[in-house]
Amino acid sequence: MAESIMLDKAKDFAVEIINMCKNIKEAKRESVLTNQLMRSGTSIGANIHESKYAHGTADFISKMQISLKECYESEYWLELLNRTGYIDDEKYKKILNDCGQIRKMLISSINTVNDCGQIRKMLISSINTVKENSQKGGL
Repeated sequence: MAESIMLDKAKDFAVEIINMCKNIKEAKRESVLTNQLMRSGTSIGANIHESKYAHGTADFISKMQISLKECYESEYWLELLNRTGYIDDEKYKKILNDCGQIRKMLISSINTVNDCGQIRKMLISSINTVKENSQKGGL
């Protein structure tokens, strides 16, 4: 469920990025920064989507971490576009906030999966300790 909400937000963000970059290219003839932003901004959702088909926990975390890195990169390009006057402050704050929401969701998902992995390792370790003790006649 949470991944569905996150993916929907990432898709909405990608559409915002595509439309904004298209408008900048048409009106202001800038393409280097907008191409970079298009790549990173649309990659967030693509990697979240791909994580649904991960080959295990490590692959899932890897896809989510790539999405997180793309969020950070998108924030960088957005800041440059704002500082150079291609994006006004109002638009910048709105889209940066959208990116920040996705970033927070990604961090939360990654931390949750990592925490579950740690708990699983502790449980397995405890079970193995109990087995070893019972084999030694300790229990």
